[in-house]
Amino acid sequence: MAWQDYVHDMQRCTRCSYCKWIPYRYMKNIDFIEGCPSISRYNWHAYSASGKFNIAYSLLQDRIEIDDTFLDVLYKCHMDGSCDVACKVQQDIEPLQLMQELRIKCVEDGQLVPAHMVVIEGLRKEDNMMQSPKADRGKWAEGLDVKDLTQENAEVIYHAGCRYAFDEELWPIARAGLTLLRDAGIDIGIMGIEEACCGGRAYELGYAGELTKYAEHQIETFRTAGVKTVVTPCSDCYACFKVLYDKIGKKPGIEVLHITEYIQRLIKDGKLRLTREIPLTVTYHDPCHLGRLGEPWVHWQGKEYKVMGQMIVHDPPKKYRRGANGIYEIPRDILRSIPGLRLVEMYRIKEYAWCCGAGGGVIDAYPEFATWTGNERLREAEAVGAEAIVSACPWCKRNFMDAAGENGNNIEVFDIIELVQRAL
Repeated sequence: MAWQDYVHDMQRCTRCSYCKWIPYRYMKNIDFIEGCPSISRYNWHAYSASGKFNIAYSLLQDRIEIDDTFLDVLYKCHMDGSCDVACKVQQDIEPLQLMQELRIKCVEDGQLVPAHMVVIEGLRKEDNMMQSPKADRGKWAEGLDVKDLTQENAEVIYHAGCRYAFDEELWPIARAGLTLLRDAGIDIGIMGIEEACCGGRAYELGYAGELTKYAEHQIETFRTAGVKTVVTPCSDCYACFKVLYDKIGKKPGIEVLHITEYIQRLIKDGKLRLTREIPLTVTYHDPCHLGRLGEPWVHWQGKEYKVMGQMIVHDPPKKYRRGANGIYEIPRDILRSIPGLRLVEMYRIKEYAWCCGAGGGVIDAYPEFATWTGNERLREAEAVGAEAIVSACPWCKRNFMDAAGENGNNIEVFDIIELVQRAL
């Protein structure tokens, strides 16, 4: 659907402000009841999802035009989907999809954010979102005894993703994840230097063509390698492979798993035994792309009618993604299975979790906003007595580390892979 197709949503938004908060029944602490980082940080209605409906309708009516202020409002958003989930508690409209289509329009019209232009130029030249030489992509796995899928086949392909492949400080996590699976007897391999970006983060910036290009490339890669399953430690890649490819009609045709799903499978099968005690109080942060944005895509084809001039009716009835079907319990089950580890929950969790701050291109164009968002989550983790915050995505790990370092916060930041490795 194009952005203009959401006109009924623009008209139906009641300005109720549900998009700004987590649902009332889940509010537990007055300091942690906000859901949308954008409106929380900038405190002006335009930065909320409701405000985006306003500006979209004004654009549709030719009352405004796309300018620097429009871009500032549209792109100071993590595209984390909190507003979308909360909105559907009140009424079934689609703020996240409207914002996605507005970004696509901006790109198509040549209305671009300079910082994102640099990122996309690097992607088109080097096939990654990190502005790093493609020739360095396989360095993270040097010295590991693992199949090279450019030369041989395997049942499982391990896709590290751009952040893990090029963020040298995070290489040990990517290596540990691969080693866990290999040592458990999994027939697994990597593409090494030939691994490419999934295309998901470019799509969130509005570059829809990049998503199609990389979807076609990845599907051909999976087919050529003869794999049955793709496993990734990156939540962004997981949501892209499983949800976005399906959204654009490019389903991979193989099983797509986040590494936490595979780890849980190995624990249940007795191939991974977590026996070493880790005396630590931790809280788990739900990555947006593993949680609410990792929920399977719901396809709908039909017609939308107005009954009696105002009530919207869909024929056939339309089903909505409400964020509840992401991966939430599996990482928590893994943490609970580690001896000595105590898991405490934050006030905003699962489909109502606060974003880490790294999504939607914010970390590239507005790093101070990314840091602010990350610090808000660290503050929440400390408020529940956690000594460490654990996530399951390299972008969360990176942004929390940067936020903690800038703020002088002493809380430890872990990827769940690191704790599993310690517990073996």
